[in-house]
Amino acid sequence: MQVTDQKTAGYQSHFEKFEKSLNGESKTPLHALRRAAMLKFHELGFPTTRQEDWRFTNVAPIADTGFSPALNGFTARMTRKEIDQHMCRDLKCDALVFINGSFAKEFSSVGMLPGGVRIGSLAEALKSDPDIVDAHLSKYARFDRNAFTALSTAFIRDGAFMVVPDGVVLDRPVNLLFLSTTGEIPFVAHPRNLIITGKESQLSIVENYAGIGHNVYFTNAVTEILVAEGAHVEHERMQHESDNAFHISSMHIEQRQGSSYTSNAISYGGSLVRNDIASVLNGEGAECTLNGLSLATGAQHIDNHTMIDHAKPRCASHELYKSILEGKSRGVFNGKIIVRQDAQKTDAKQTNKTLLLSDDATIDTKPELEIFADDVKCTHGATVGRLDEEQVFYLRTRGLALDDARDLLTNAFASDVINRIRIEPLRELLNAMLHVRLCKGRLMRSPL
Repeated sequence: MQVTDQKTAGYQSHFEKFEKSLNGESKTPLHALRRAAMLKFHELGFPTTRQEDWRFTNVAPIADTGFSPALNGFTARMTRKEIDQHMCRDLKCDALVFINGSFAKEFSSVGMLPGGVRIGSLAEALKSDPDIVDAHLSKYARFDRNAFTALSTAFIRDGAFMVVPDGVVLDRPVNLLFLSTTGEIPFVAHPRNLIITGKESQLSIVENYAGIGHNVYFTNAVTEILVAEGAHVEHERMQHESDNAFHISSMHIEQRQGSSYTSNAISYGGSLVRNDIASVLNGEGAECTLNGLSLATGAQHIDNHTMIDHAKPRCASHELYKSILEGKSRGVFNGKIIVRQDAQKTDAKQTNKTLLLSDDATIDTKPELEIFADDVKCTHGATVGRLDEEQVFYLRTRGLALDDARDLLTNAFASDVINRIRIEPLRELLNAMLHVRLCKGRLMRSPL
């Protein structure tokens, strides 16, 4: 079902201006890809709640807002102090900073790297490594079924670009900070990240989306990751956009034989949020772990869609997603596991748990299994509940105030996900942010 052409017409006008600014680049294969994606965006239109994948998430507020593309990063408006406020303190890492979707070299820092490793801007890689980019870009994140991925592809311009060659083990994480600033008009940024690992390599990524100010903006992020044979990737993703921001993200992972990919995705911010993550286990013995935690207060809406595609035999997947919902917020979890006909000896486990802290908070949960093989172990389950009043009472008898007792139990619920993050400074930061969000929820809570 397609929304009226008026909803997409403004993006066509912006695309034509973008096209004129490219000069000679408009004749490259990349721009042919952009044009094809723009046509597909018009064909698909913005999704509606009549479509099964978007049944619980109404993107009309995004479709109805006239967003202008943030083609300039506005880096001159930022200071080092403002940037540092959104960096993880005590985290020893290489850092790439992007402001409104554009690489901010002056705020980024990359130390000495092993031979062949590339960590930098996609815009620069389009000039320095076009063959590598052309071989992988848009090969894992297909735009033929998702309007937001099509829109991102149409406006591909900048984002993170990382290549880790065969056998290279990076001993420190790479921190990707995507910061959105206050604008005079609503704007949209389309950060596009391409991460390629070689055989038997190891990489740790910290991907962080944050906002400054309270104006309306839209982040439409797409990340593509190739995890080669025997490679190990750990991916921590934090989203704490501004309260009035819209955030749509799509992560696509291609896993090869014997590879391992672990994702810990934390969502605290944003007004309307949709996180899609899809991994294809396209090599025997691959392993995928997806963990997620969402905390929504007020009228926030946070939707998590996951898809793990077991395409080859003897692969394993583990999934744990939790939501904490306060006020009149709404959460969505849709987790799909596909086991192909030839994917015998598959071992897949999926769990979704939701904690409702108010009478008006709601969750729509939909775990799915599609199994076409017969020699498999697959389980899934979902639970929804409130804080245990007996536990609250017990803590209060030990001298804790009501709010402190509730917070202690809520933290225990969340820590099951947060403690799976191996980077200690990041765990401490997320626990501190959790406390702030819970305090905010208390302030917004209606009196009993």
